[in-house]
Order: sequence, then C-alpha cells, then structure tokens
Amino acid sequence: MDFGRLITAMVTPFDDQGLIDWEQTKRLMDYLITDQKSDALVVCGTTGESPTVTDDEKLELFRFAVEYSAGRCKIIAGTGSNSTAHAIHLTKEAERCGVDGALVVVPYYNKPSQEGLYRHFEAIAKSTELPIFLYNVPSRTVISMSAETTLRLAQVPNIVATKECVLEQVAIVAGGAPEGFKVYTGDDSATLPAMSIGAYGVISVASHVIGDKMKQMITSFLEGRVLESAKLHQEILPVFSGLFSCPNPVGVKYALNELGISVGSVRLPLIPPTEEEARFIRSLLN
Repeated sequence: MDFGRLITAMVTPFDDQGLIDWEQTKRLMDYLITDQKSDALVVCGTTGESPTVTDDEKLELFRFAVEYSAGRCKIIAGTGSNSTAHAIHLTKEAERCGVDGALVVVPYYNKPSQEGLYRHFEAIAKSTELPIFLYNVPSRTVISMSAETTLRLAQVPNIVATKECVLEQVAIVAGGAPEGFKVYTGDDSATLPAMSIGAYGVISVASHVIGDKMKQMITSFLEGRVLESAKLHQEILPVFSGLFSCPNPVGVKYALNELGISVGSVRLPLIPPTEEEARFIRSLLN
C-alpha cells in the first residue's frame, strides 16, 4: 500500500467548550485533501493532541475520518503509548475502525532499552494486520531508537515505514532497509535534505498551511528539477521553523484560524500563543 509522499499530521478541531468539532473536522479534511494536496492524514498523532484526547474520542475520530475521507486519502491512526498493552489495544481497535495504517511512537518517559523498543514494536505489529509506521522523535520521548533497531524492525512483515526525526539516521535506514520499506522525515525543514539522502517523503505539520508548495517542492525534486525544488525550500523555510516558535500544535492551530479554517484552541496543559507569538505567526502568513 502506498501512503504517498506528503502526509499531514492533522490537528484535532475543538469547539468553544473544548469538545471535538465534527463539522469543522469535515471542513479541515476537505481543505487538507483538496487544497493542500495531502496524500494521507495522521489522525490523533501528537499534532492531533493525542496526550489529551481520550481513547473513546480517538476511536470516534478514527471511524469518522475513515467514513468521511471515503477513499480520497489514506487514514493513519496514531496508536502509540508507553504501555505496550495499551498500544496493542488502541491498534486493534483502530483496525476495527477501518483505518489504513497505524503510527506508533517510541515509548516516552519510561526509557526502555533498544531491545525493549524492539520487543514493544514487534508485539504491536504481531497483534494486527495493519501496516505499521514507526515514529522516532527523541525531542519528545527522551530516548532515541537507533538506526540498527529500526533496521531490525524493518524485517517484520507489516512494519512498512518509519517517521524518523533524526536526520543522520535517515540515510542509514533508507540504505539498509528491505525493498519497499519507506523512510519519512518528521521534520518539515528537513524534507528536501532528507529526500536527497533517501527519504520517501514527509509526515508534516506545515502542510496544513503550505502543503501545496511542499507538494510542488517534492515533485520538482523527483522530476530532477533540483534548483527549482531548492528555491521552493528556501521560500517556505521560515514557515517550517516559525510554526514551532511555540509548542506544537499551538502555532499551526492559530495559523489555520487566521486563514479562516476554524479549528479552535488547544487543550490544557497547552495554551494559546502570546500576543508576541501570535504576531510572529501572522507575519509568516503574509
């Protein structure tokens, strides 16, 4: 199954009471698929505020996204946890909801060894028929899954891809993985550099607001127009970095609201941007 080159880690729209806004979720999905050229959507990843979205809400979102997307894009469920049993439960339930794949983050806080990481992901993969995306993001999980562990896991039949946020590991994994295993960068600003050393694509936050330009950049690179792709990268680089001037997804949610795509605010412990942060984000959109 091909999940495409540009995958958006979708925010979760909330209403004024902090509940999921289903009508705005429809509008956001239409916008991401049609206007911003997303090939797939990650639902309830970190950008979807997975730490503060309940399991029941996650499963409702998975079912809703599958039904509303109606085959227009692939739906990937964020089912990671630092409890292997909990991640298995969420992944099995996501499979019942009809999603196309699952994104499973490296366990956070409890700091397992590399062997513990291997057994964690192996157990999750063996519990499901879904294609599994690994997700290595040491800035959030404290520990980093090594390239060697990723390559071991790439031998598990239904572990099909990784979202790798350590650029140095992209080339190692891309060069050593079995045929068909895909490496995605999880760092928007590294999209073009990562693809130049073997990444297949990006799982992106910035694609909420500049997905069409990111798709142009990716296409230009793939078609050999390297200077054109580099120019596009240079043009949109300030947005890549600027959206993370406050904790994700605070910046991108504010940007979407400014663009007329109402997604509401964030749930505590995240808070809206300060006036200074908001002013900076607005400057990126001009």
